[in-house]
Amino acid sequence: MTSTPLTPPRPTAPSSPVRALRALAVVACVPYLALKVTWIAGGRLGIPDGSALLKEPTLMAVANSVTVLMDTAVVVLALLLTQGWGRRVPGALLALPMWAASGLLAPIMAGFPLQLLFGDSSGVAPPDETPFLDAWVFAVVYGGFLAQGLALGALFVRYARQRWGHLWRGPVAGLPRPDGRVRTTGFAAAVLAAVCCVPHLLAAFGAGAHGEALTVNARLVSGVHGAFALAAVAGLLMLALRLGGRTPLAVALALAWTGVGVLGSWGGWMLATGSLVGSADRAPLTDLLTYAVQVIIGLLALVGGTSLFARLRQQREHAA
Repeated sequence: MTSTPLTPPRPTAPSSPVRALRALAVVACVPYLALKVTWIAGGRLGIPDGSALLKEPTLMAVANSVTVLMDTAVVVLALLLTQGWGRRVPGALLALPMWAASGLLAPIMAGFPLQLLFGDSSGVAPPDETPFLDAWVFAVVYGGFLAQGLALGALFVRYARQRWGHLWRGPVAGLPRPDGRVRTTGFAAAVLAAVCCVPHLLAAFGAGAHGEALTVNARLVSGVHGAFALAAVAGLLMLALRLGGRTPLAVALALAWTGVGVLGSWGGWMLATGSLVGSADRAPLTDLLTYAVQVIIGLLALVGGTSLFARLRQQREHAA
């Protein structure tokens, strides 16, 4: 008797809600891209006099160009997730940029509404410092990011269910027995994520790591990042050690995907930008070390996750 490899169902044509989400994701990129192109061209729309953004014009032009490419990638992802040719894209080629996008957008999606409800108008910088940008810029840009995250997230969940949903059915207990690579990398990443969680939560409930006073908005941002670090710890331990056996596997994957994505993506971004600015504004060494550890967490999780995904696919196909 021969077994038939388990294959996902054929994709369905995009419905009206899917097309609406795709349009929302694309349109939501327009304000951000327009501002960035204006700044690259030398405009100062929304940048107040004395802003730190004006101190390094060459660096800011490079950074703005990179972020234009990053936001353009959102448009490409929205098309890929809703077109027939998107199913032929290799999984890793889609998963990596989608993972990074999830990590960068998730804290904004969680933190921006909290800032609107409980924050203040002083931004994340102390009141005696010149803000980076005018207040309206944050509202426009973060509002756009919120819409991008909601639309892109909904489209990705639909896509992932159609293409890989057959792999994560059932509880965590149904996972194949983790091999040494999965256990080691997963547990190490969970421990490091727990360590990174500490400074975020300390800042959320008190002063900054260097004794500086933090605004309400800055404390909310720290609290959100701390919460995602805890989510990473929970998801990684479930997947690496099969803890919480009755927990749906989809929940464990979502916790690890999002939590590690936030740590790794923001760690890489902050490490790059924090190490390139002028010495007077450069991030403290302790912060740079934290960002570096967050990048290591992301790399460990990618190695372990790739191995786990391969074993899970093999298990499901053998069971078919």
